[in-house]
Amino acid sequence: MTSDDFARPGRPRSLQTYAALPPERTEAVLALLAEAARADGSQAVSEQGRLQLRGGDREGVSHLLLSVDGELVGYAQLEDTDPVEPPAAELVVHPSHRGHGHGRALGNALLAASGKRLRVWAHGGHSAARHLAQVLGLTLFRELRQLRRPLAGLGGLEPVLPEGVRVRTFVPGRDDAAWLALNAAAFAHHPEQGSLTQRDLDDRKAEPWFDPEGFFLAEDEGGRLVGFHWTKAHEAEGLGEVYVLGVSPDAQGGGLGKSLTAIGLRYLAGRGLPTAMLYVDADNKAAVSVYERLGFVTHETDLMYRTET
Repeated sequence: MTSDDFARPGRPRSLQTYAALPPERTEAVLALLAEAARADGSQAVSEQGRLQLRGGDREGVSHLLLSVDGELVGYAQLEDTDPVEPPAAELVVHPSHRGHGHGRALGNALLAASGKRLRVWAHGGHSAARHLAQVLGLTLFRELRQLRRPLAGLGGLEPVLPEGVRVRTFVPGRDDAAWLALNAAAFAHHPEQGSLTQRDLDDRKAEPWFDPEGFFLAEDEGGRLVGFHWTKAHEAEGLGEVYVLGVSPDAQGGGLGKSLTAIGLRYLAGRGLPTAMLYVDADNKAAVSVYERLGFVTHETDLMYRTET
């Protein structure tokens, strides 16, 4: 842990940086995130970031806690694990403490920690986040859309599997290694998803929402995994998510992805969830077009900003 004090008239502001958060600090950050989510209508830190709050030291991940008179008012997470891209960050200021320069202080600390090579997520694309990015000298780099559609009226969406392919559900432990290999191949172009490790998978399997019955695997006649659709239920929000859907590069183009999507959506509808959601990069025109033809429309947008390179 390191600590730096910010000179500020009136109430003193301090920043502490941790490689791993003590349990009491973790709970304080989670409480701050919950307050911000209630105020903003969306999470300021992604699922991966929230998982990385727990479980001790993680290589390349650091946590920045901003306090005023000992009270936690802001949090940022910096992940420096990509061998090519700049470090990625997420940050949030408590709703009751906004408008006092805390976001700028966290942003400047992230710039310093990253050597001014930085990518920052603004979940929900709120105007305040866009303004902060401008103040910090960051430019828009990536747009991630959340799409939604009702789960009623799926009658016309029938799964038609390619010849020789069957679908079954995930068996924890037995399928881990094969799924991780398929996920890496299917998302070789997507460093965040494609780099998932056994620890990342274990973190998700330990979450209350994890349901292997909603994790569908497609395999060919030889038993090789060629595709998957991992669904996720957000019961409190009445949402079913197309959490991750992937197809092996050598099995693409035959309609397997569409069939797996239909299987997952039907499963979520059978659980009584009224709405489906998913995330897709705006520049992935082919995927956006497929999902729009399936009845999905844009609900909200996450934006990533970065320093000029």
